[in-house]
Amino acid sequence: MTGTIRVPASPRRVLAAGLAVTLSLLGALVAAGRAAEPLPGMPPVVDPANLYSETQAGRMSPAVTGALPRVYVPNRTSNDVYVIDPATLKVVDRFKVGINPQHIVPSWDLKTLWVTNNAEGRTDGSLTPIDPTTGKPGKAVPVDDPYNMYFTPDGKSAIIVAEALKRLDFRDPHTMAMQWSLPTPDCAGINHADFSIDGRFVIFTCEYKGSLVKIDLVGRKVLGYLKLSKGRMPQDVRASPDGKIFYVAELQSGGVFLVDGETFTEVGFIATGVGSHGLYPSRDAKKLYVINRGTARVYGPPRGKGSVAVIDFATRKVEATWVIPGGGSPDMGNVSADGKQLWVSGRYDDVVYVIDTTSGEVRSIRAGKEPHGLTVWPQPGRYSLGHTGNMR
Repeated sequence: MTGTIRVPASPRRVLAAGLAVTLSLLGALVAAGRAAEPLPGMPPVVDPANLYSETQAGRMSPAVTGALPRVYVPNRTSNDVYVIDPATLKVVDRFKVGINPQHIVPSWDLKTLWVTNNAEGRTDGSLTPIDPTTGKPGKAVPVDDPYNMYFTPDGKSAIIVAEALKRLDFRDPHTMAMQWSLPTPDCAGINHADFSIDGRFVIFTCEYKGSLVKIDLVGRKVLGYLKLSKGRMPQDVRASPDGKIFYVAELQSGGVFLVDGETFTEVGFIATGVGSHGLYPSRDAKKLYVINRGTARVYGPPRGKGSVAVIDFATRKVEATWVIPGGGSPDMGNVSADGKQLWVSGRYDDVVYVIDTTSGEVRSIRAGKEPHGLTVWPQPGRYSLGHTGNMR
């Protein structure tokens, strides 16, 4: 008999090889498990197919018990907040706040509404707290350039979007004492954001760079930038119900980009109208309301080609467009607790629009000068990620 004689490996060598393979497989499984784990401390996702499942009509947290049903409108140029009773559509209060109030932001624990006064071109930015059970403001807290404001999904930090300073300041969510800061030097005009379904990363828009920045909340670092294929002024961001796609409104291209959150790549575009800006899911999470400001410029004229486009999340197509009668400048806002109304500031027309989400009928309420990021309160949900009520 001819051929090669194979000598069996020693038992020690076989054991060592097997142990190496086992350790390699265990390492891979552990790494995969870690990648799938949510941000520690974040409330668990109830429905992986719908991260908005707990923001449906009627699902009110005990934390909002006693909150007055009100709409709070920050007026950027008149430096005040108008308070509207949604039942009567009347302004029932108004009060002065800091310089250039931009947004009304519900806190993570739903117990405070914060007015972000960024004092553009100045150094006296501040946050004004509002008690939602009384509708009255408290003492302002000095904060550097608070253009916008979010909260980490675990509730441990408020994220102050210091737009002019190109950085994110992570602060104590109650006292606003500084915890740590993250520079974003390549993100001019850092502005709006939304978080991954597991809470481990967040995507912000870079309004004056035509790009996005992805940030690792666990490693506390910038993961990378994504330049959009067209358009130069990305605005609001909202995740799809399954958390896989991030919808990014783009002011100058008149539509929303679709971005895969994990791969951080652009995967589509949907035309919606002139000056796409704000994004708000319906209470049943089947639709996305895209607020088209009516102008492709940062500051536009009154009575522009303002409208609201309704995107079906399932088909990713516009199924309806509601035009502001006589023209207008819808900007930012949110959906009412029952989902029957969409409240939006008319930024360059000094009004607030109340839009029927069944018929698209529009009513207007006079506001202060240049109303901006209004919020409707209370809203369903377990906690707030900030902005004008990004609830989960």
